Amino acid sequence: MKLFSHRSSRADLLVLLTLLIMAVFIARLFYLQVIRHSYYVELASTEQFKQRIIPAKRGEIYALTKDEPVKLVLNQTVYTVFADPKIVEESDKIVEVIEKVAGGSARDNLYELLSEKASRYEIMAVNVTRKQAEMIKEENLVGIGFQEDTRRVYPEGSLGAQVLGFVDTEGNGQYGVEGRLNDRLTGTDGLLQAVTDIRNVPLTIGDKNISQPPEHGDNLVLTIDRNIQAYTEEALKNGLKRTGATKGSAIVMDPYTGAVMAMANLPTYNPGEYSKVEDISVFNNAVISAPYEPGSDIKTLTMATGIDQGIVSPSSTFVNTDLIRVGDRTITNATKGQTGRISYQHALNYSLNTGFVTIAKLMGDGDSITLKARQTMYEYFHDRFRLGQPTGIELGGEVAGTIVPPDDPNGAAVRYSNMAFGQGMDVTMVQVAAAFSALINGGTYYQPTVIAGTMDESGEMSAEQPKEVATGVISASTSSTMEDMIIEARRAFHGSNDTQGYRIGGKTGTTQVIKDGKYVFDETIGTYLGFGGEDKPRYVVMVEVSGENKVLEGGKHAMPIFTDISNWMIDYLQLQPKG
Repeated sequence: MKLFSHRSSRADLLVLLTLLIMAVFIARLFYLQVIRHSYYVELASTEQFKQRIIPAKRGEIYALTKDEPVKLVLNQTVYTVFADPKIVEESDKIVEVIEKVAGGSARDNLYELLSEKASRYEIMAVNVTRKQAEMIKEENLVGIGFQEDTRRVYPEGSLGAQVLGFVDTEGNGQYGVEGRLNDRLTGTDGLLQAVTDIRNVPLTIGDKNISQPPEHGDNLVLTIDRNIQAYTEEALKNGLKRTGATKGSAIVMDPYTGAVMAMANLPTYNPGEYSKVEDISVFNNAVISAPYEPGSDIKTLTMATGIDQGIVSPSSTFVNTDLIRVGDRTITNATKGQTGRISYQHALNYSLNTGFVTIAKLMGDGDSITLKARQTMYEYFHDRFRLGQPTGIELGGEVAGTIVPPDDPNGAAVRYSNMAFGQGMDVTMVQVAAAFSALINGGTYYQPTVIAGTMDESGEMSAEQPKEVATGVISASTSSTMEDMIIEARRAFHGSNDTQGYRIGGKTGTTQVIKDGKYVFDETIGTYLGFGGEDKPRYVVMVEVSGENKVLEGGKHAMPIFTDISNWMIDYLQLQPKG
């Protein structure tokens, strides 16, 4: 009986242990399969499913050759080589292959990146060419993948650099169109999620798979004409060489649409090599971002205001003594000797400050530039011609400038007398060119634009319409009168080098420079603003030249550049001379 009882006790113990072990297994299985179910499903999903961003292609940029689009900025396909450190094998081989094939495109710390076992995505090399990517793929490296990307290419080098801007290493547009319209150009990335094998090759299609295609960026067509841009840059370069100026800018605009056909700045740079630039000021587009006192170009606006208000006409007269008093200041003419009773056409021809200060006085009580006179000038200069406010042109870096209001303590009679001949204000070239366009096109202000439209994937262009901001800026009759006056002003002194048989007009501007709050006499800015065409103006051209400690004049230094561009434009646009 004792032996039987002993054996029974041992069997009971064995059963008990077995039951205990089974209970532990059941409890563990319950813990894993029920309590920790969600965790392990997520872990399995992480192991099996791979998510990959599909980059959107950045929109390309076109210029025009007359009406035909031509690529000015395009994308070159490159690849990013990445690793999944959790599944990589043969780290030594991976490092050896990538360093050998990718060269300078490979990251410096490859071993360190491969050791990040908690990570599923580490970049090994960037900007790898298609050929390099294929060479790496041939090695069949476990845990290595490839992501297609693009690199910005500027096949025309520095052509239109400040208009275009560039794309930095992070893929963000900077300056120009690249910066201002970065969102439109960038697009929206897509997403791909799928079950993959150890080499990241998709295996099956499941209900958790996601295939969301990217929305590529807009392909933009600029109003910039590639040939006009190239010639304008060449004419500006030659002009600076002749004059000794160190900086120059030019804009060519269609006065009936606001379309910018060329916009040039020197010095310049190559957007594809922006990282080599030492003086980052060359990134700035002075046509839109460098406010200055425009000088005598503005006399055309003062004259137009007087005519539109019915105060003066081209043939009405005033007595010129080469000086005029405003408050406690005496204003004189740069050109002396045209004294006596003369017409306002004569005053425009010789750019006589006294004539335009007289017009400002006539807007008041005739003897002084009253608040009423200042309000009238402000209404035309700021509200109608839109000086001192951004134009809205689609370029990064545009600034507003300043037109002091008539009721501001700094907007007294002396300042407004200076404004009558283009000083005492800060404006940009694009503002002046747009205002001048409204002056000669019948009185319609168009928003300056560099966007002609967009190009779809099939190569069809969708044109954008001109943006008409305001009509009746001045009356049509005032505009016609001003067109004739500006033609006469050019013909009187500067028209002999023009291609004959066309209506070409222009106005000089020479501006003193302010340093440390005072005008200096050893540095001036020279500008020339004009138009050309047949029965109506077909283009507006504005040129500016400057340089540190350089005395530069509108008629002597900027005007020949205008003439060069204007004569070339007549041939390029195939304008027909008047009979």
